Amino acid sequence: MREAAAPSASGFGGAWFALCVRFALHILDEASTGFLAVYNPTVTILRERWSGFPMPTFEFRDWLATLIVACGLLFCLTPLAGRGMRGLRPLAWFYAVSMFLNGLGHTLFSILGHAVAGVTFSRLAPGFYSSPFLFAASLWLMFRLRRTAQVDFQLPTGD
Repeated sequence: MREAAAPSASGFGGAWFALCVRFALHILDEASTGFLAVYNPTVTILRERWSGFPMPTFEFRDWLATLIVACGLLFCLTPLAGRGMRGLRPLAWFYAVSMFLNGLGHTLFSILGHAVAGVTFSRLAPGFYSSPFLFAASLWLMFRLRRTAQVDFQLPTGD
């Protein structure tokens, strides 16, 4: 019987957990700097331009609750990421790329001073302060996913 690889060798749990922590801090950053005051008008303008634009607008409470639940569920998957579960890899890639683009977007919008024409801000974009950490943690997760791509996931047998 083949012994399961050590979580540190086969998994991406450390990077996954780090991204979850950075995501939680990013949620706090966005909530405390008025993210929805930029996001909702941006979505409204984009819907006017493109009738099929799929993003919803949010009330603060629903937005925050949704993000907290999503972040909590991602935290709960950390042990599986630590074991390198193959079935979690597509979600991990999606999570890492989404957070990479999220961090990049906050940085780009801060440089430009607007999200779309008509939605400007005189200071850094809401969520900017945590975006470099989100960006770095997503890169680390992508690095770990590439590095552990060939390792088989096995549940411990208790033998």
